Amino acid sequence: MIQLHSFCFGLFQENTYVLWDETKEAIIIDPGNSSSSEHTQLKKFIEAKELNLKRLILTHAHIDHISGNRFVFDTWKLLPEVHKNDLGYIQKHKDVAMMYNLPCEESPLPEVFLKEGEKLKFGNSEMEMIFTPGHSPGSLTFYSKEQKFMIAGDVLFYGSIGRTDLPGGDHQTLIDSIEQKLFPLGDDVKVYSGHGQATTIGFEKMNNPFLV
Repeated sequence: MIQLHSFCFGLFQENTYVLWDETKEAIIIDPGNSSSSEHTQLKKFIEAKELNLKRLILTHAHIDHISGNRFVFDTWKLLPEVHKNDLGYIQKHKDVAMMYNLPCEESPLPEVFLKEGEKLKFGNSEMEMIFTPGHSPGSLTFYSKEQKFMIAGDVLFYGSIGRTDLPGGDHQTLIDSIEQKLFPLGDDVKVYSGHGQATTIGFEKMNNPFLV
């Protein structure tokens, strides 16, 4: 069974997730850690749980979700894995950090690209990869059918949706991704987002002002 722990990191209050199962094999999704104290917090948690971190996975590659890529690579020798449509954000990471006047440890580049229909595997566990563009052109959602939860990045939030005014964003594409790809998974599916509290598909169907 997959276990999950979240951290809230950085200026953008981004949610970083560590997932693992009974084998102690683990993955990190969207490392937003950007300071020495946050690096230490992440490392101490993984060590305390005696986890074997195997993969660095990205829902998408906006700056707040990749700030910890360099630390993860330096510490565990893991390269980021992302949809190919978001590669450009990683390549321009340093320029974007300068624009926001943020400290930047340049991200290593991916060698493995994720695709819809593939399985995200670690230990005895697997999750589906669902292509959900709109917030970014390469956004992916990772879904556990067995445990009825998803890691949705910045596609869907509690009472809101991802912004689409950044380069590569498109409002109607995002709405289509949510309504055509995520809503059919079921009202009882829990949604872990890239920012803010968790929600459910059913709650967002009934209450999200962007979707009702």
